[in-house]
Amino acid sequence: KTEENGDKKGNGACFFQELDIEFLIHEMKDPLAIIETGVRTLMERQDKYGALTKRQDKTLKRILRNTRKARGMIYSLLEIGRSESGGFTLCEFYPAEATYEALVDALEAMVGEVPESQNRFDTSPAVDKFLSDQHIFLDFSPDAVACQLYQDRVKFCQIAGNLIKNALHHRKARLDIRLHCQSNSIVVEVADDGPGIDATHHRQVFQRYRQLNAAPSLTRKGHGLGLAGARALARFMGGDVQLDSRQGHGATFKLILPVKMKVPAAPAPE
Repeated sequence: KTEENGDKKGNGACFFQELDIEFLIHEMKDPLAIIETGVRTLMERQDKYGALTKRQDKTLKRILRNTRKARGMIYSLLEIGRSESGGFTLCEFYPAEATYEALVDALEAMVGEVPESQNRFDTSPAVDKFLSDQHIFLDFSPDAVACQLYQDRVKFCQIAGNLIKNALHHRKARLDIRLHCQSNSIVVEVADDGPGIDATHHRQVFQRYRQLNAAPSLTRKGHGLGLAGARALARFMGGDVQLDSRQGHGATFKLILPVKMKVPAAPAPE
């Protein structure tokens, strides 16, 4: 079941209007797609275009990863723009599958190709081994795995992907992703063992373009756009993104969303 809603702004308004770069974002999509297609062609069609040296292969993989990062940011901004104008595509989906999909996309953007056999969520030993080799550990409760959400799946994956990429960037070694139900909400927790964030700086993490490494006492880096966008999207969807962290003890970002997004009622006829 799907439902389009385009009548009402969400409660995180003004994020996208202030950026005022919607046209530029749309214009960037095609060049990035061309770059990605060209790089993949050189890597996958060496029989036609010639063998690659190890250095060339490494360089092309780096280009591909960074192109995917840029594409992910563009799509995140577009989803925020759609949310501000009330654009949601609601459907029923399993959050466990969507969270795993976001994890795979994050790994491909930041680490490298994920084997095709590991692209879909299941509880097989092969998936467990693949993730543990990456020092990634999933803890999905049975009720959360069986749960179906009625939400915007694309936006859900954007939020989860932002939190996972942030954790991959800042972790020392380990990344934990937990999924469980809480009352009438689904909760996704993404925890890293990185430098952590002092409580006095928690608010800054969700501010656009703020770099926490600007102060000598802070070690967590980042431009803040991804986390700011993740929280904005979550609030448009009736939920929130929360942070639990202290300096030197890692960070846990928690996405909380209602199982069923409330659709604004249609205006009464005049």
